[in-house]
Parts: sequence; structure tokens; C-alpha cells
Amino acid sequence: MNDLGPSSPLVPPLFQSSVYCLPDLDALDRVIEGEEAGFIYARDGHPNAQRLAERLAGLEGAGWAVVCGSGMAAVSAAVLSTVQQGDGIVASNRLYGRTTQLFLQELSRFGVTTTLTDTTDLAQVEQALRSGAKLLFVETLSNPLLRLADVPALARLAHERGSLLVVDNTFATPCLCRPLEQGADVVIESLTKMIGGHGDITLGVLCGGHEGLDDEQSSVTREQTAPVVSIWGLSSPPFDCWLAERSLDTLPLRVRAACDNAQALADWLAEQRSVRQVIYPGRPDHPDHVIAGRLFDGAAGDRPLYGNMLCFELVGDREGVNRFMRLATGIPFSPSLGNTTTTCSHPGTTSHRYVSPAERKRQGIGDGMIRLSVGVEELGLIQAEIAKGL
Repeated sequence: MNDLGPSSPLVPPLFQSSVYCLPDLDALDRVIEGEEAGFIYARDGHPNAQRLAERLAGLEGAGWAVVCGSGMAAVSAAVLSTVQQGDGIVASNRLYGRTTQLFLQELSRFGVTTTLTDTTDLAQVEQALRSGAKLLFVETLSNPLLRLADVPALARLAHERGSLLVVDNTFATPCLCRPLEQGADVVIESLTKMIGGHGDITLGVLCGGHEGLDDEQSSVTREQTAPVVSIWGLSSPPFDCWLAERSLDTLPLRVRAACDNAQALADWLAEQRSVRQVIYPGRPDHPDHVIAGRLFDGAAGDRPLYGNMLCFELVGDREGVNRFMRLATGIPFSPSLGNTTTTCSHPGTTSHRYVSPAERKRQGIGDGMIRLSVGVEELGLIQAEIAKGL
């Protein structure tokens, strides 16, 4: 039944099986001990997750990668495999809302303390790390205001204090930035977003080590993380992994097209009367524009690209946002990102809904702010639809 003769499938097959058969106990022992390649139970690993992990490790310049059931599962796996009761974490005070909840609410129940700090201020980071934190956790591009993490500088500070640097690279993707090559110990991606790219999967990945080095030379190893993913039930389904691998073939093309659209849209939006401000790292008025050019230079090829995410603030605040969404029906209100089509979100009531009003105000997340996840459509079509809302 398995003999295909001289032929082979052009598209990798889907292994939609939860369990695998073995000929005898000796074969079982060899697979469990790692003496022979094989699979037993899909929660521990399956061919589609392995193929996807290998390809993602190559994209990230990593020595290893482990695929998880979501981006938050990958964040949880990174923490659970490195932090113990009594340890401390220093994290950016501009993280995705659920990540902040994980650190402040969930981990505190297990005796892990988290200090939030402004990671764009290196002096504040250095001061916070003096407490002996196990991890420094940042996002390459923060959600939603797109502040940059100076990865090389943060890696230096973390390592001087014996801390690990963990970077959530979801908004950038390895097409724009490869944090492991800039000193990070672990990089996380929500594959649900731009890497998956089609709004039909929920996955995450964490990667570590460096391409070409033995796992034992890594500050965090696959042997630490893979058992955590299985034991805590953070593993990935085969079908989603199969779809994600499909998406990798078009990832560089989609990223470039979406970034070009985002740059043009940001400049165009800045000229519209009903727009109070535009936030995009590719614009010179962004506070981290210079860092963005340095951080992203080279990863995308011949010129820096600044991502497909941008924010703009309407003069009409919340009611203005409602009117915009009801008129610009071709820009779906869809609180995620990274689709082939352009979508919008409202950070104040979605990603940062459970953040206090005072904290939203401190960060600059107003009621009139809209976050755009820019797609790959023709630029004129996106502009025409946004114009209806404006």
C-alpha cells in the first residue's frame, strides 16, 4: 500500500493519525531512547510537526524548533521550561494583553514574580535586571504601538546579568528580523499570524540555539522544551502543521507585498483630515525609526522593510471607529492579523481590553485608535475602501 514506485508526492502528505504502530517492544525502546527515528503518539510528536519545525528552524537560523498549539502555548512553553518557583521575570510593559496576564496573574500563582519595565529605556532594563531575573521577555515590535526592541543591546544587558533573552517576533517574522542572530536565546512566533497567513490555523513555535551548533551548546535546549510541550498538552495538530508548511512557500512574497502596502498606506493616511496620527516604524516621525532600520536591515534583502502592521487614530474616538467600521465594510473588523487581506482591529476593546484604562492611557492607546493588518491586495483597492470609512 505504501509503495509509490519511482514516484513521490509533490506536496508533503498529511499524517492525520493520533497514534503510530510499532512491530515490537525493541522498536518502541529504540524510538523512545532516540536511537531510531519514529513516532508513537501525536502529542509527543508527528511527521507534520517535525517537518514544519525543521523548516522554521532554518528560517530563524535556529539549532532547534518545537511547534506548539498556539502562540500563547509557545510563550507558556518557553517560560515553563526555563523558570521555577521563586524565579523572577523582567518583561516589557508593552506586551500583548494575554502575555501580560500570563506573567502577572497566572505565573504569580506559582511563585514567579514579574517586573514590567520600559524596554525601550536601556537604563530602566539594566536596573530591573539587577534583581536577578531568569528571563527578559520582549516583543520585536510591540502590540499595538509598534515600539522596537533593540535586540542586540537587550541581549548584552541580559547576558551580563545571567538572564535569558526571549523575543516574541510575531509582528516581524524571520523575513524582517532573526533575533537569534542578534543575541536572543529563544525566539517565539505565533504562526497563526503572518507566517500562517491565511486565517485558517492556530499554531506557535519556539526556537533556540544556532544553526550548525550542537544542542548542548545552546543556553536553552530542545530537550528542555519538547517534554514540557507534551506534558502540559501544548502540542500541535497535524492538519494545522500541514497548512502552515504550505504557507512557508509564499511567506517572503507575502511579507514584501504587505510591507510595501503598509508603507504607502501610512504615508497616505497621514495626509487625511480625519486622522489624528499615524504610527508606523517606516515613517521618520516614529520614535524607533532609526532602530527599525538597523534591526531590519538585511533580513528582507536589498532594503529595510518595516512590517505590515500600522495604527492610526481617528478624531472621532470610539464613535468615529464605529462609523469607520460600518462604512469601510471591505476592511473587516477581525481582531487578529497577518491575513492575505487587510483587516482592522480596535486595541482598546480587543488585545488590551483587560488592561486598565490608566495603563492604556499611559501607553497611548486611545479610544479612536485602529490597528491595521495590511494585506497583499492592490494598494488602490485598500485605499478606496479605507476612504469610505474616513
